[in-house]
Amino acid sequence: MSQKVRGVVARSKGAPVTIETIVIPDPGPGEAVVAVQACGVCHTDLHYREGGINDEFPFLLGHEAAGVVESVGEGVTNVQPGDFVILNWRAVCGNCRSCLRGRPWLCFSTFNATQKMTLEDGTVLSPALGIGAFADKTLVAAGQCTKVDPSVPATTAGLLGCGVMAGIGAAINTGNVGRGDSVAVFGCGGVGDAAIAGALLAGASTIVAVDIDDRKLEWARQFGATHTCNSKTTDPVEYIKSVTGGNGADVCIEAIGHPAVYKQAFEARDLAGTVVLVGVPRPDMVLELPFIEVFGRGGQLKSSWYGDCLPSRDFPMLVALHQQGRLPLDKFVSETISLDAVEEAFHKMERGEVLRSVVVL
Repeated sequence: MSQKVRGVVARSKGAPVTIETIVIPDPGPGEAVVAVQACGVCHTDLHYREGGINDEFPFLLGHEAAGVVESVGEGVTNVQPGDFVILNWRAVCGNCRSCLRGRPWLCFSTFNATQKMTLEDGTVLSPALGIGAFADKTLVAAGQCTKVDPSVPATTAGLLGCGVMAGIGAAINTGNVGRGDSVAVFGCGGVGDAAIAGALLAGASTIVAVDIDDRKLEWARQFGATHTCNSKTTDPVEYIKSVTGGNGADVCIEAIGHPAVYKQAFEARDLAGTVVLVGVPRPDMVLELPFIEVFGRGGQLKSSWYGDCLPSRDFPMLVALHQQGRLPLDKFVSETISLDAVEEAFHKMERGEVLRSVVVL
């Protein structure tokens, strides 16, 4: 029997979000209903509200979440009712050409729940990243549920569902940061600071944080930055070279998604170095680089989707590192809020006042 619960909905482009009653069907084959315990307010949710992802309004927002499985549909074997899970938006299919080549973290055919959640009048909702977790409960594909240790608070665990995993993965998985490497991270919001934490975990010896906000640069030091650069007043390319023996960084991670910043990251890397783009650009943005420099510098220019993570592998591992005191996931939580405070949380995020506001349900 379907259920009616509260959910945060973006009805039209740029309009303030509202709390609506949403209808959740019983889980069908391969699906699960999850009682959401906590969900982080991610910039991607704001992109959805602003129409920056697509125009399939109304959206049920929220995706960076953890909770408890309430019920499962036919054929579900990976989770059962009562399991504590982090929700992911990369349910691996196991059958596409990438999966069959042994690269499931690059799965080309990830999937979501088949059934739709709706408003009371029957209007179909588009769940953000196939999740829609600014709600008391949500319907997902069972493969979007990753079981982890229930002793970790949901407010902490849920952050691995998107931004923190994206940043850590950009450093460890995509950037392949290794012991003794120098790393520069452009943009010190939640994703950028997670990239810094990931670089520290991987053994980087020099970690340069670049931002235009001194407050964010101070936060970056708490996650492992050894040097900071305010690019409003200091040329970041020259600064990065000055602290890396004149060479540039081995790995530059762009966590903004802006062509001008990406060009700085490109110019700040050492010969044969790596640039990783994990920031999400707008669809209308265009990047221009001197083509001879792309060839002449060598190395790799890479993009990182969700930190090239494999949730079943990476989520439990990162939770374990947090429990060992080696990954301070709790430091990303700036505040906990109620469901009706999401709109104000967007404004705080835009003003750079928080790393993560986390909705507690």
